[in-house]
Amino acid sequence: MKEEKKEVIMRTALSLFAKKGFYSTTIADIAKEMGMSVGNMYNYFASKEALAKELLIYTSRRFGQEIRKINEQNISSKEKIEKIIDLYFNMATNEPELVDYFMRVYLSNKEIFSNGCEGMLCVSAFVTEIMIFFEEGVRKKELKNQDFFVAFGLFMGYIGGIVFLNNDGVLPKPLKEYTKDVSENIYNALKA
Repeated sequence: MKEEKKEVIMRTALSLFAKKGFYSTTIADIAKEMGMSVGNMYNYFASKEALAKELLIYTSRRFGQEIRKINEQNISSKEKIEKIIDLYFNMATNEPELVDYFMRVYLSNKEIFSNGCEGMLCVSAFVTEIMIFFEEGVRKKELKNQDFFVAFGLFMGYIGGIVFLNNDGVLPKPLKEYTKDVSENIYNALKA
């Protein structure tokens, strides 16, 4: 029961962070939205920073679990790239607060995560699955053997940039319509 309540709190916080911004949202705002007392909120999270870290781990697990399902499929690296991009674009469309949190809070406010989430510690579930994807592609001689962070930056930077442009209303077409072109470009940049 406590874990279910914790997840509801995290989803509420994600929604408020997306609407109001991380720094403008208080624990009191989250408690009010939940119909809880502020004191009760502290039974679940010691501080907004603790909640922020837990949210980062939560979003990383969500992405990681979905990418694991793709990694387990017996398909080519090219097909996996398209499925991963489709997954990311679908999440950005259907659960924008998850992607928004990662892009706007985690990447833009590293000071929040400096104590306990250094490096990629709190996003390891997601990063590990991307690493597995790259390693398998190299092993199958479908992807070139290169520095992981270079490949990861190319992959995530590209799709993150497209989502960012979409969220800012710059793209003339719906995000989903970019899946094929983006996957083709990423595959061409990574293929062996």
